Amino acid sequence: MFPACAMDLVPKDHLAHFIRNVVSEQLDLGEILDRYDEPRGYPPYHPVMMTAVLLYGSAVGIYSSRRIARACQERVDFMALTGMQKPDFRTISLFRLRHLEALKGLFKQVLKLCRKAGMVKLGHVALDGTKIRANASSHKNMSYGGMKKAERDLKAEVDRWFAEAERIDREEDELYGADKSGDELPEWVADKQKRLEKIRQAKAELEAEAKAELERGPDPVKNTHKAKPTGIPPDKTQRNFTDPESRIMKGSPGFVQGYNAQAAVDADSQVIVAQSLVNSGSDAHQLIPLLQQIRSNLKQQAKEISADSGYCSELNLRALAKRHIRGYVATDRQNKDRQVGVWVQRMRQRLRQGGWRSRYRLRKQTVEPVFGLVKQARGFRQFLLRGQRKVAGEWSLLCTAHNLLKLAAVLR
Repeated sequence: MFPACAMDLVPKDHLAHFIRNVVSEQLDLGEILDRYDEPRGYPPYHPVMMTAVLLYGSAVGIYSSRRIARACQERVDFMALTGMQKPDFRTISLFRLRHLEALKGLFKQVLKLCRKAGMVKLGHVALDGTKIRANASSHKNMSYGGMKKAERDLKAEVDRWFAEAERIDREEDELYGADKSGDELPEWVADKQKRLEKIRQAKAELEAEAKAELERGPDPVKNTHKAKPTGIPPDKTQRNFTDPESRIMKGSPGFVQGYNAQAAVDADSQVIVAQSLVNSGSDAHQLIPLLQQIRSNLKQQAKEISADSGYCSELNLRALAKRHIRGYVATDRQNKDRQVGVWVQRMRQRLRQGGWRSRYRLRKQTVEPVFGLVKQARGFRQFLLRGQRKVAGEWSLLCTAHNLLKLAAVLR
């Protein structure tokens, strides 16, 4: 009644077979496999199989380690991928955390496979960023001014309680004797002490950042009106207690506590050719790193680049000209009432001359659908991990899965 082999549970042209074959036959997993050098035995689940499960989960919109573990028990496509093995959620989660950096390296390998298949032309590449929620609540933010006030209030309250406790202890010693044992601190005092410690830690981190900014001095590259660094954090500077490296950013649905995920997408096939993740809401400082990553990944530079007005600056437009890249960058955010740089003026003239036929029209139809596929079609709306390094690995895994799906559509 049932197939003799677990791999026969799904059709031969199924995505699960494709990803398993690519991971086991085409990708170099030496960095992962080399960590399993224990001579007395082998890992209970093969690292190649675990890597394939993580990539397949990202490709079909299953990201949580608990949901992946449940799928390995209930879904035939995962059974075909794992050979009926059933790793638990802790094993999946620990494998992902342990090999996060190695999994990030798979993006470049899959991108080369896409190029080998003729899917990467680099004739026109569109850049954009999208804000994705962090695994943290915006209500867990506190400003530096609020930290100073809360620290004073909590310290005063805890000091009052200790003073009251000492007074009661003296009275009880006189009444019952000095050898009577005291009770433990009330729960509410312990909680307030923990909160006080957390506030002090976040306050110290903000102060350390302000001192580091003072030592660096003002950044001449940034076109900003921020005041000169003083070494003391402004009272409105905020810190999140759950994920301190995430930031409040303005996105399409409003303000979110999250990260800024960047992608450069080839217009010919919607393959992601470069990606990064930062905790700054501004896109202006991400164009040059993305160009450098394209060159590093493919040993070749794009002929044309399109980007929205968030990437428009004299520095970026000059960098495009220096690299002999024809750029199409919107200039909407540049104030038309005041004098702008020569490179912005040239770009504004280029877009005006092209009109509706300008190559800038390719931007929205190239990069926006990729974010739509990730967020809507595959349901990724919030990162699962915390901390910029871990979240960057999670975004890289998503981009790798996206390119695998594009590759599968061509080769299957």
